Amino acid sequence: MSPSKITVEAIRAMKARGEKVAALTAYDYPMTRLLDEAGIPLLLVGDSLGMVVLGYPDTTHVTMAEMEHHTRAAARAKPRALLGADLPFHSYETPEQAVASSRRLIAAGAEFVKAEGGRAIQPQVRAIIAAGIPFMGHIGMLPQHVLEEGGKYRIKGRDDDGRAQLLDDAAALVEAGAFAVVLELVAPLVAKEITAKFPIATIGIGSGPDCDGQILVTFDLIGTFPWFTPKFVKPALNAAEQMRAAVRKWKESICE
Repeated sequence: MSPSKITVEAIRAMKARGEKVAALTAYDYPMTRLLDEAGIPLLLVGDSLGMVVLGYPDTTHVTMAEMEHHTRAAARAKPRALLGADLPFHSYETPEQAVASSRRLIAAGAEFVKAEGGRAIQPQVRAIIAAGIPFMGHIGMLPQHVLEEGGKYRIKGRDDDGRAQLLDDAAALVEAGAFAVVLELVAPLVAKEITAKFPIATIGIGSGPDCDGQILVTFDLIGTFPWFTPKFVKPALNAAEQMRAAVRKWKESICE
């Protein structure tokens, strides 16, 4: 990779070249800096921080103030990576609110914003982009709506109606001007179809190998949130146990 700053146009170009986009979540200065040093081109201050950092049961409890706080922390690392942030639940109910909320995250250091939904939020997406703010979509399973799903995370697009809804949502985001879209728990064949059909970069999570890129919650990848690991994640490290072992060893050294 070039040492130059990653931009939205660079992500578009990766899609055009067929180059896979690796993306991870970052919630603070040291993690952002470490992931950036590892060469990850796309970092997201995800509202997943509500669960893995703040101890909430789901993302619906995350506030705008909390997203701003963590975005500022991540931005202080001044990453070469493109750094974005999630618009939290109920922060983009109208186009006007969506723009105001997006501007708050941009002021905190985000370089793009992400929100959940497709056709249903197209007016908000159009308004955000018209305000000069790059936008990443998120369709498939929508964590901010997990309570409406009975608290269960379900694969989307398994039937004809679900497939049609996903294709329509992806088309709406393309029409509005989004530069990329997260596909969460989308049936792999549908994710592959969306990736082939549309010009924006598809970033999969639990949606099979055929997306333009993949994103994970970093804590799931490195094993620092061992109390729950999604079925589609294969942790690359058991950092939680290594941390416990190091702390026990230190404790023993001072308590002998």
